[in-house]
Amino acid sequence: MTSTPSELAGLLPAGQVLTDPARLASFAHDEAAGAPYALPAAVVRPRDSAEVAAVVAYCAERGVAVVARGAGTGLSGGANAVDGCVVVSFAAMDRILRIDPDERLAVVQPGVVNDDLRAACAAKGLWYPPDPASAPWSTIGGNVATNAGGLCCVKYGVTRDYVLGLEVVTGRGEVVRLGRRTAKSSAGFELAGLLVGSEGTLGLVTEVTLRLRGERAQEQTVVGYFDDLPSAGRAVAHVVASGVVPSALELVDRFCLRAVDEWKNMGLTDGGNVLLLARCDAPGAAGAQEADTVLACFEAAGAAWSARSGDPAEADALFAARRLVYPALERLGMVLSEDICVPRTLVPEMFARLERTAERHGVRIASIAHAGDGNLHPMLVVPRGDERELARGREVFEEVVDEAIALGGTVTGEHGVGLLKMRGLARELSPAVLDLHRGIKRVWDPAGILNPGKVFTV
Repeated sequence: MTSTPSELAGLLPAGQVLTDPARLASFAHDEAAGAPYALPAAVVRPRDSAEVAAVVAYCAERGVAVVARGAGTGLSGGANAVDGCVVVSFAAMDRILRIDPDERLAVVQPGVVNDDLRAACAAKGLWYPPDPASAPWSTIGGNVATNAGGLCCVKYGVTRDYVLGLEVVTGRGEVVRLGRRTAKSSAGFELAGLLVGSEGTLGLVTEVTLRLRGERAQEQTVVGYFDDLPSAGRAVAHVVASGVVPSALELVDRFCLRAVDEWKNMGLTDGGNVLLLARCDAPGAAGAQEADTVLACFEAAGAAWSARSGDPAEADALFAARRLVYPALERLGMVLSEDICVPRTLVPEMFARLERTAERHGVRIASIAHAGDGNLHPMLVVPRGDERELARGREVFEEVVDEAIALGGTVTGEHGVGLLKMRGLARELSPAVLDLHRGIKRVWDPAGILNPGKVFTV
């Protein structure tokens, strides 16, 4: 770092710059197992966009790296500190600035927690759909950075589909407004959409304007247990072919079910080896008809047991259990989590390839999936501190990524590239397309200070 923390502290009010190594350590990395990180030189906690701009301009002038951080719930290493960097924590920028029921939009700071926004919208009869499994903790800024999805994105889309506008600090320290608050616009390039999913490499988001939907209809839940992953995958393919678009279609395998059972004693493994959870939210009789169709698809694929759930509390508990899978596995060791996405009709084939890969390497690959949109999350649990097993797990998942790309898939559906998917991204994108990415980054970040060494190298 070519400046001193005391100089940096002079830019912000007292108490907003942290330099104590003990406190810096908690800002050094996200939840990506095994991703490299370093201790930052300082952590700043701005309260408005002017303070963010002052910090970025200062760092750009001195060539100091800047890493943006939300709640640190990421799974790709995208928020990991690099040596000598300044971490910008948005924890203090956590205000919901406006919820407009007439225009159906919300304006929020990046530190607002996803579930807090959803609750505030619900109180006004509105709904913000993106709901990653980390929604109780992850922030809107982090969701924007990774283009987060969630359980209902099969029908309602991901974060990018709800971002109308952004306020952003560029790598020059300039504050710019992108996008719109109108229902539509054809004025210029879609720069706001470009920033969504850019993982802090193009700019630091300081305000987000989000599209909202009206209150949703009551959901109807269909539950199915299957003997193995390929047959559950066939059920997913049948649902896709039927034309029904469920509001959720989630898969959890036996290893994950057992991990939750051992923690919460919910009896999830009693029904079979693989659980499929579907929800339909078309209003009235149409919703019931959709649920009947999904049930028929489950049965046609050979479900060991399937039924429409008549108990809303029981259905909610099953979906809550789905969200508990990752923390349940963390109780067993270090969790390596993948985030591949394949064409929906090829979900059965991808599951078959996962099983063959696991067999070939003599490992157990646990699986959860947003199965309705082909977004699979295969996982490996390795002993904490075992570098050899960690390296082995990474090798297994490189093969998994190769299999997904071979099926016309992508290396990440919602977690982002960060540090862990850089090799995969280089395989997925052509050299010409990677050069386009690099060229865009140079325009937004001419000093190369924003989240350097992540996503792709300049």
